[in-house]
Amino acid sequence: MTSKKKEAPPTKKSRKKTIKSITAINPRTGMALEDVKQDLVENMLYVLGKPPALATPHDCYKAVAFSARNRLMKRWITSIENFLNSKTKAVCYFSAEFLIGPQLYRNLINLDMYDTMKQAVKEFNLDIKDIIEEEQEPGLGNGGLGRLAACYIESMATLGITAVGFGIRYEHGIFHQKFRDGWQIEQSDNWLQGGNPWEIPRPDRMYNVKLGGYTELYVDGDQNQRVRWIPGKIVKGMAYDLPILGYKSQTACMLRLWKAEAHEAFDFQDFNTGDYYGAVENQVAAENITKVLYPNDEQLAGRRLRLEQQIFFVSCSLQNMIDMHLVKEKTLDNFHKTYAAQLNDTHPAIAIAELMRLFVDEHFMNWEKSWDITRKTFAFTNHTLLPEALEKWSLSLFSSLLPRHLEIIYELNHRFLDDVKKNFPQHVDRIPELSLIEETGKKYIRMANLACIGSHAINGVAQLHTQLLKAHTLNAFYTLTPEKFSNKTNGVTPRRWVALCNPRLTRMINDRIGDGWLKNMEALRQLEDFIDDEEFLAQWWLVKQNNKREQAEYVFKKTGVNLNTDSLFDVQVKRIHEYKRQHLNILHILTLYNRIKKYPGLDITPRTFIFGGKAAPGYYMAKLIIKLINSVAEVVNSDPDVAERLKIVFIRNFNVKLGHRIYPPADLSEQISTAGLEASGTGNMKFSMNGALTIGTLDGANVEIREEVGAENFFLFGLTASEVNELKASGYVPMDYYTYYEELKEVIDLIGSGLLSRGDKDLFKPLIHSLLYEDKYMLLADYKSYIDCQEKVNTAWADQKQWSRLSVLNVARIGKFSSDRAIREYCRDIWKIDILKPI
Repeated sequence: MTSKKKEAPPTKKSRKKTIKSITAINPRTGMALEDVKQDLVENMLYVLGKPPALATPHDCYKAVAFSARNRLMKRWITSIENFLNSKTKAVCYFSAEFLIGPQLYRNLINLDMYDTMKQAVKEFNLDIKDIIEEEQEPGLGNGGLGRLAACYIESMATLGITAVGFGIRYEHGIFHQKFRDGWQIEQSDNWLQGGNPWEIPRPDRMYNVKLGGYTELYVDGDQNQRVRWIPGKIVKGMAYDLPILGYKSQTACMLRLWKAEAHEAFDFQDFNTGDYYGAVENQVAAENITKVLYPNDEQLAGRRLRLEQQIFFVSCSLQNMIDMHLVKEKTLDNFHKTYAAQLNDTHPAIAIAELMRLFVDEHFMNWEKSWDITRKTFAFTNHTLLPEALEKWSLSLFSSLLPRHLEIIYELNHRFLDDVKKNFPQHVDRIPELSLIEETGKKYIRMANLACIGSHAINGVAQLHTQLLKAHTLNAFYTLTPEKFSNKTNGVTPRRWVALCNPRLTRMINDRIGDGWLKNMEALRQLEDFIDDEEFLAQWWLVKQNNKREQAEYVFKKTGVNLNTDSLFDVQVKRIHEYKRQHLNILHILTLYNRIKKYPGLDITPRTFIFGGKAAPGYYMAKLIIKLINSVAEVVNSDPDVAERLKIVFIRNFNVKLGHRIYPPADLSEQISTAGLEASGTGNMKFSMNGALTIGTLDGANVEIREEVGAENFFLFGLTASEVNELKASGYVPMDYYTYYEELKEVIDLIGSGLLSRGDKDLFKPLIHSLLYEDKYMLLADYKSYIDCQEKVNTAWADQKQWSRLSVLNVARIGKFSSDRAIREYCRDIWKIDILKPI
């Protein structure tokens, strides 16, 4: 052998040239049918290492996913380079959840290659629908908070905005819901078991996160007194990136999720001495941080793990942001001009104290400048009006896990309250509300208060919600700084929630007005031109009926329950909670059931009641409501007197994939929460976009939906938020309603009779007792109004043409609730980002 002279490494200039030339001749990004087919074969052989004869359905899904990913990668890399090479401000969206849903179908639509891929797999004797169905639901979120974050990231990409979503790469989702004898059973949701072809591991992007320990003072070389944190343990965070492509856009945003790893994963000394479990103890403890979404926090260990999750992902993210900023700038002085950081509720609020720590302790910036930049960087979205949902941490837990952050919060609190005393003497009496520390009884750190003082903007997520924040929940802060507060009503992406999940309706709309509405939903107003077109209305009804037939086939396959597709599909799918009042829906069902039992020949509107949603593992009353729904279904569905007039089905394990099936066939959307308690809701928007009419209270975004679609196209019932407060203040006695309304009394008595619980009269006693002696969520007060409103629904349903007309108007006037509109408002009012027209 002869040795060769060692070549010099390529220069930056030559490396770029090499990369460009490789990209230019790469056939893996071609959009022609033959290119896609070749890519599928190469993915199977060279990426998955499988001969076609041995390929499983999941292998076929992965091959297709990698082909789609190949075609969005160039757009993603270009988006990153544009950020690095310009003064563009990037949005950093901090969220504990990103309920992104399956990615394959969405990416095929956004790449405008669904039809090509459909044909490509067909030529291999495969069905694109089967391949799409093979994808697992990513277990990265639970409810509206995470789904909103996913919609916003997709909208930012569609609008050409540079953005990063920062969160946690949960190994297990919240749980997989099963039913056993009608009770919810939680099983592990190991969604990563088959791998995730969309994610890109970044072992070069690792950060240390400190936990526990203590702090000490020291003097630096310039004789400045500083604080050093000596941690009890260190956890490493590794980045996993998912590209989020915009709709027919050259922009792709990044979802960067962090996985926890041990600082030292394996102890050879323990292993060699025979302590095999001890050898990996650190690894197990560290990886627990990102093991599961929302651990049960009834016990101290669960609460500690939640706090560890929060500091873990915000610390990794902020360190990453600082690193990227210093690639572009020499100092951190303009950090707030590089990033607009949005806190999606209070879960990431610890980021305010962490950024202060990084600036002051790690980068030796003075306190005043650090605080000024921090406040200019962060903005805070509040998502709740429930006091118990405003996150707070016991002082003992917080100090044991984050001793340095506690010192920073004490200092922030001291300076903030001094400022209140000095500049707002008229509000001194409100200091107990404003303080970052709850002093009454056991001491707590108030994360919403920290978010309020550390952010330059605070927003609610619906007009009513924002009004109530200003008037009640955050009134003390609104009184001090009213200029910080604004409303940004939630929105959802029409690409997933119409185009993807309802292709029949999408094709019909496109045939009439084109597809421009997918980027400008206000264009749907053109559908009003067809509300008197009988042919159009008949076609609209047929689309809904076909969706219902498809849904009925799925339900029968999964549950064995036969659905009457000519019945009104009455749907309530959302997290199970007393304030969302699934049990008010059940009171209506049992009212109808009692009427049928009294008068078997009664002519009533046939209805199919569809439920879906999960109860938190530790929330007993919510689990009892699920049991009640399933128990009522067992009795009603098997009663021959009912025949096909009523049917009840609870579709288990509600998630994004099931949402694709449930929203399109719905006729009636149940949005019946107690007025003044729902921040916004987004399910109400998805139902309306798919042509369902709404029955609801004046709560959350219902108020604005009613304003947009027209009061005559919305079935309104119940007390308003102010009436709820007035009734409670005057001394609400739910028992009075029980004794006054005969049908209500009969329904409550039926629940307690044992008929619905196989003779067990005690099973539903806690629920009955709660309704009769407390009724915190005003079910009995709203019962009669709800029942009467449902009769109006029956009257409207009887006229098929008029119902279709109302359905069309709901879709035509729902344009305000696009997430694109919401993101434009954030850019204009909070982030101060100009939106350029996407390429």
